[in-house]
Amino acid sequence: MRGLRSIRRRLGRKLFLSYLIIIVVGVVVLASAAEFTIPTSFDRHMLGMPSMMGGVEMGMGRDADLFASFRAAVSESLLLAASAATVAAVVVSLLVTRRVVAPVRQMMAASRRIAEGNYAERVQVRGATEPDEMDELDQLAVTFNQMADKLERTESMRRQLIGDVAHELRTPLSTIKGSVEGLMDGVLEPTEANLHQIYREADRLQRLVGDLQELSRVEAGAFELHRKAVEVEELVSSAAERLAGQFDEKGVRLEIDLGADLPKVLADPDRIGQVMLNLLGNALQYTTSGRTVEVQARRRDRFVEIEIRDEGMGIPAEHLPHIFSRFYRVDRSRSRAGGGSGIGLTIAKHLVEAHGGLIWANSPGSGKGSSFSFTLPLAG
Repeated sequence: MRGLRSIRRRLGRKLFLSYLIIIVVGVVVLASAAEFTIPTSFDRHMLGMPSMMGGVEMGMGRDADLFASFRAAVSESLLLAASAATVAAVVVSLLVTRRVVAPVRQMMAASRRIAEGNYAERVQVRGATEPDEMDELDQLAVTFNQMADKLERTESMRRQLIGDVAHELRTPLSTIKGSVEGLMDGVLEPTEANLHQIYREADRLQRLVGDLQELSRVEAGAFELHRKAVEVEELVSSAAERLAGQFDEKGVRLEIDLGADLPKVLADPDRIGQVMLNLLGNALQYTTSGRTVEVQARRRDRFVEIEIRDEGMGIPAEHLPHIFSRFYRVDRSRSRAGGGSGIGLTIAKHLVEAHGGLIWANSPGSGKGSSFSFTLPLAG
């Protein structure tokens, strides 16, 4: 009973046992076939050689001693051949079993180490390097390594996220704590300016927490889209009206140039409004007084492309691939001074892609402005 349990728990023993069963079946078939075919073969060959046997009639009246000797010789030869074949098959079976089981054991050991937090573990691909030439075990090893790569990147992003969140929270908390301690110690007067500073940092902290909650929802897909046919002008105008006061206060012109006869798009107005607010707010933040932010919309095949172009500080080419990453900033000091959390563009990316569209950024370089574009599918 314990032997059966041991076999069930070990892949190598299962494979080796299957090879042994195949060998036994082969030997039994060989012996049975020989047992049934020896008499007939003996009669046929002896009857075909009367002259060599001195005219002795063979067949049913064959010499019993001669047949017995022949049968013993054949059986002995078969026994020796079967023994040699069995030994060779057992050796080959052991080698094949080890070849099959070794990479599986390696992956099992690596998976244990990954489960313990060592995400740098990889397994060796023993066979061909070209995908078309790989067997199933090599493909499994490649897939395992790809999984380990993704887990390592995810863990790295998790650690970076924790560090970024801690860093973002530390600044407003330190300001609030320092101001409150100053008020308690009498170093600071409870003036309107000091209280306003505390309120401003608390408001910034609240916005950051809200952005983090929203980011968590959109990345997990824990939100519903209420899509309907909507005019592009409605989406753009709604966001522009909400930010018009801030544009006027900063002295930045907001121009809207929508193409003629734009078709309706299939979108959730609230979610796309959130995207527009993020992109327009981002353009406003990095555009200085006296300059312009322009919104354009054009049809592109089965999509409508909306572009927000500014005359701000621009984005160096090396930063463009990372601009939609969480907490990524081209200029950390200016972004932090403006109150940005570094999450808005990430949220916008997830929301646009949830609609089946794409979002991207372009910039000629530092000091030359930038543009953010996204697409939405047509309605119907």
